[in-house]
Amino acid sequence: MLKVVQILMIVLGLIILFMLSKDLSKKLKNNTLEKGSPLALSFIGIIANFFDTLGIGSFAIETGFFKNFKLVDDRLIPGTLNVGATIPTIVEALIFLTAIKVEPITLFSMIFSSVLGAIFGAAIVSKLNKRAIQISMGFALIFVAIFILGGLLHLFPAGGNLKGLTGIKLIIALIGNFIIGALNTLGIGNYAPCMALVFALGMDPKVAFPIMMGSAALLMPAASFKFIKEEAHSTKASFIIGLLGPIGVLVAAFIVKSLPLGTLKWVVVGVLIYTSIAMFKSAKDTKKNIAAVDNKKIAA
Repeated sequence: MLKVVQILMIVLGLIILFMLSKDLSKKLKNNTLEKGSPLALSFIGIIANFFDTLGIGSFAIETGFFKNFKLVDDRLIPGTLNVGATIPTIVEALIFLTAIKVEPITLFSMIFSSVLGAIFGAAIVSKLNKRAIQISMGFALIFVAIFILGGLLHLFPAGGNLKGLTGIKLIIALIGNFIIGALNTLGIGNYAPCMALVFALGMDPKVAFPIMMGSAALLMPAASFKFIKEEAHSTKASFIIGLLGPIGVLVAAFIVKSLPLGTLKWVVVGVLIYTSIAMFKSAKDTKKNIAAVDNKKIAA
């Protein structure tokens, strides 16, 4: 089963790369490619996925850069996060699925429940308007900040030694991962909530890595197909981050392996809160702009 899942991940990654290449070629030909510094996006892709591999998550870091440096339009941020992270996350999953052992039924059932959640979530998120995205991401960023803060303050269980789940615990895990998969498409990221879920159910903290990375590696392609089809992402940012992000993954997995990440997590919490406030402010400005346009139409 593991080999089948790994082959599936590789195939999905190649399909996403083909779709992105085709999309990039079309936009270059039509001169409709999005703005944004390729150098800045390359840096973001490598750094964000470096810390993603160490368990910080890439969405919070990328959202902060996208929003505060105006590299990606607010409406396109959730799709760009998911599409851009697909290939780097598949590389992560291929590494951790073989490095850390998890009971197969628990691992694969949690992975596929998150995929179902992502399919459900992407169908909704890809059709949201700009203001709805801004408000939703404002709340999502606060939600992630609370999860990370809870871990830093030791408010969540520290985990146990279980390698797998059965009975009611497995059912809770499947429902929880379905919800996490759906929220992932909004740009909330699945690492912090998945870690909290695994710890709360008494599992060994290490098994969070193959579960959350395996989940992301399959749910992101499922969501990305929808985001690409609906043109609800930045092709330039997704392509550059998808192509160069694996460099950060490989450096973290095989060279650095671990860092004292406590201080960085506090910084990420601060960035999340600041960016959340910026999202709510942008949503307020968007509402004013819509009202101004409507008033002009009435006056005309």
